[in-house]
Order: sequence, then C-alpha cells, then structure tokens
Amino acid sequence: MDPKTFVSSALLLLVVAAASVALFRKVGLGSILGLLVAGILIGPYTPGPSATGHPEDLRHFTELGVVLLLFLIGLEMHPQRLWALRRTLFGLGSLQILVSGLLIAAWFRLFEPDWERALLFGFVLSLSSTALVMQMLHERSEVATIHGQTAFSVLLMQDLAVVPLIALLPVLAHTEAASAGGSVIVQIGSAAGMLALVLLGGRYAVPAVLDWLARNHNREAFVLVVMTAVFVAAWAMDQANMSMALGAFLMGVMLSSSRYSVQIEAIVEPHKGLLMSLFFIAIGMSIDPGVVAERPGLFVLGVLGILVIKVVVLLGLCLLFGTGLAVAVRVSFVLAQAGEFGFVVFGAANALGIIDQRQFMTMVAVISLTMLLTPLLTGLAQAITRRLPAAAAAVHASLAYAPEESPGAKVVIGGYGRVGHAMGIILQQHGIAYLAFESDAELVASWRNEGHPVYYGDIGDPHLLDVVDFTAVALVVLTIDNKAAAIRATRLIRAHAQTVPIIARARDLTTCDALARAGATHAFPETLEATLRLAAVTLRALGVATDEVDRLLANVRNSDYALLDPEQGK
Repeated sequence: MDPKTFVSSALLLLVVAAASVALFRKVGLGSILGLLVAGILIGPYTPGPSATGHPEDLRHFTELGVVLLLFLIGLEMHPQRLWALRRTLFGLGSLQILVSGLLIAAWFRLFEPDWERALLFGFVLSLSSTALVMQMLHERSEVATIHGQTAFSVLLMQDLAVVPLIALLPVLAHTEAASAGGSVIVQIGSAAGMLALVLLGGRYAVPAVLDWLARNHNREAFVLVVMTAVFVAAWAMDQANMSMALGAFLMGVMLSSSRYSVQIEAIVEPHKGLLMSLFFIAIGMSIDPGVVAERPGLFVLGVLGILVIKVVVLLGLCLLFGTGLAVAVRVSFVLAQAGEFGFVVFGAANALGIIDQRQFMTMVAVISLTMLLTPLLTGLAQAITRRLPAAAAAVHASLAYAPEESPGAKVVIGGYGRVGHAMGIILQQHGIAYLAFESDAELVASWRNEGHPVYYGDIGDPHLLDVVDFTAVALVVLTIDNKAAAIRATRLIRAHAQTVPIIARARDLTTCDALARAGATHAFPETLEATLRLAAVTLRALGVATDEVDRLLANVRNSDYALLDPEQGK
C-alpha cells in the first residue's frame, strides 16, 4: 500500500471511530456499538470514503485483540476457579450448543433445501461472540458477577466446540469416509499435542524465562517474551484448527498463579484495547447492505430466528441449572448473537464448496448484524432485570484486582524490602489483608516462598496502576528507597485515586517535602525518626521523665521536624 494512502485511511478510521464512540457513549449506547457503526460508515459497501476495500484482511489482523483479551481473562481465572465452573462449563455450555444448534438448523431448514447445510448453519450460529461479550462485560465491570461467570463458562465451552465443527467440514463436503475418519483422528491428535505444548510451556518454560529476565532487570526482553508466549499459544491452537483465543486463554490460566501475573497484565492491557477497537470496526465493515437488500424478508427472519431461539434456549437452560431469573435474563440476552468464529467456519465451508459465495456473504451479514444488535439487547436485559426482585443477585463481587492469596486487600505496599516487609508483618499480626509489589525479582521469590502476598511489579508503572484498582483500597504505603521512583509512584497513584491516603517513607526532610508536593498524605523521614528514637533513649537514661520525652517528640513531629532541620537554624 502506498504510504500516503495508508496514512489517509488510518486518519479516516481514527476520526470516524473517535466521533462515533464519543457520540454513542454520550447517548448511553456504549462504545462497542459506536465502533460497529463507524465500521459500517467507512466500509467498502456503503457510499462515501472507505478505509479499506478488504475488511476481511483487517478483521484477521485485529483478531489478535481477541487473543489478548482472552489471555487477560485467563490471568484472572486461576485453575481452582476454573474447576469450580465445571458444571456450568460442560453441562450448561454443552446443552446450549446442542439444543440451540438443532433448533436453529430446523429454522433454516424452512429456507434451505439441503439439511446438511442447515445443520452447519445451526451449529455455527449457535456459538456466540467471545470477543464482543467479554469486552462488554469488562466495560461494565461484570466479569466477576454471577451472570458474567455463567456467560464466560458457556463461551469457553463454545470455543472447545471448534474442533469437532472444523473436523466435520470434510464430511459435509462429501469426501471419502476413510479420509474423513483419518482427518478426525489427525485433528484430535494435533489438538492434544498443541494443548500439551501450551499447558506445559505456560506452567514451566515461560515462568522460568521470565524469572531469569526479571532477576537480570531486562525489562525490554521481559515484555517481548510475554507477548511471544501469548502469540505462540494462539498459533499452536490455530495449527490444530482450534480457536486462537482458547490457546491464549489457557496460557493466561497457566501464568495466573505466577508472581509476575500483575506485571504481565499491565504489559498486555494497553495493546488489547487498541486492537479490540479495530476488531469491532472491522466487523462493521463486513456488513454489506446490498446482500441484505436482495432478500430483506428472509434476512430479517434469519436474524430474528437466531436471536429468539438462543434467548429462549438460554433462558430455559439457565433456570434449569438454578441461576435464578435475573441471571438467566442477562445471560440469555448477552449471548443471543452469533460469533466471529462463524467467519472462519463459513470461509472454510465456502472454500470446500459446501456453501457458495452468496450464502457466505449472507451469513457474514447475519452474524455481523446480530453482533450489532447485542448492545441494545444487553440494555433491554438490564431494564428487565431492574424490575425483578432478584435483580440484586446478578452481582456478587467487585472487579477490583485482588489475587487469590489476598482477597479484599485493604492496604497496598509499594516496595517490599526491609521496611516494607516489617510493615507487612505488622499488618498480618493485626489481621489486615494487604498486597505488596516489589521490582526486585529475588526478593519477590524469597518472600513468596514464605507465604507473603508479594507480586513482581513496579508500582510506579502507569500500566500497572491501570490494572490495580487503588480506589478500592483503604491505604497505600510506599517504602521505596529511591527518591525519584517514590515521587513518581506517589504522583501517579494520586492521579489514579485522588482520595486514597498515601503514607510514604523518605530518607530526609527534602524528600519528605517533595513527596508531600507529589500528593503523599504523610511522609516520614527515616533518618530523623531514627535520630528521635536515639534521643528518647538518651534522655530517659539521663533521668528525664517519660512524659516530658514523649511531649518533646510529639512537638518535633507536629512541627514537621523543623527543630531538626539545619536550614531552619540559619
């Protein structure tokens, strides 16, 4: 592509996307719907300027955003929590695919004379959009809710269903039975091998490499290894004809118990946001109004059939599994759409001659439109559940980041060396939950081996502050020895959380003043405090009354150590 053309296309995309998101958020429709509409406006199938004539190429690239999204979800999904979802995952998820797939197939059989193609449409369209749903749940802080976890379990089972669907395509293409049977065996063997690669790599190889890099303070290589691990996992699953997002999710689960998990999340999060925005724009670009205009009645019936069938099936199954009516309504509406995996399966089916080009474009338009309607359906579900007495049961937890070892941490400690460790011990003795971050990998490894809730990370990293919700903690204690790092961390934390108290350690009065100006609530000079304690012991040894010594120390502290400041005596 010509550089000038690329720049003008990028400029068009960014301007329209920014304007659409700002407008749609202003009227309360959400950023995702704004991005989808922006894609339609600058797509190749609508009048006016177009960012690209090949939206499928942009869509393939931006699917990396889905990969990063699922990796981040995996980082928060510890293996124990995943195991706790097994009933919903395998029970509700499997039944949803089976029942929805058969009913949608029966619906399309009314318009499609070939029952094999109807079955293909049914089971592919029974899968929902992992990218769209998880992004919406993240935006609304609902991943940790009951309906969020239920929806996630169903989506994960749908990702697992990718393997048999891909394996059955040669059968629908009427290849020889032996060849088809061999293809299924090869698919299963390949999937098992790649699965083992991802799980073992994430459990042993990647943490070992990250540990070595962290101990050598090689931050650039640390970032590159993290991104490489994510995309190798995605590539491995893609080679096995499975969902790339599933591979990234499993890698995230394997790294979730690592002491580097929070810093890893801080590295990946900024890249995910941009790619996910481009992904939804690419989905909007894929909608061809011309295809819809050819047979509008049939198209509308197809879209409505998918939405109604999936809502009814999911509503009934959720109630059967005892989720409660409020949760069932939210889950059924948020998962009503078809998913982006349909683009992949229908593309492969088109290449094998199972469906023609016109059917392929129709299915792309159907999937895209159901995704476009999802934010509106989600808003409708919220309006319905507000009128239900059990609506409060839909939310049970906050999304403030709190690792499994330290649930509901009230205090965040920045720096876990000598002073930070002493602070942690005191908090533990009083039963106060805390979470600590330390940039020295050896210290992190040492304290974690002793059971302390310490994670590798620089608390002065703005990306780390985007991951940790400082507004949900009661206090931040900074014990960082480096003056510049302490001031930077104080300034960034204060920008993220304007009301949280920050207590900071300082070397001297000059550093105390700088920390106070940066936003620290209290800053205590370590050397002067040691001097005061020495003075107290000296005075008591000389016979000065304890009350008088305590009063003297209080006066010094209340005057911000002015008595001990050499500058004040000049």
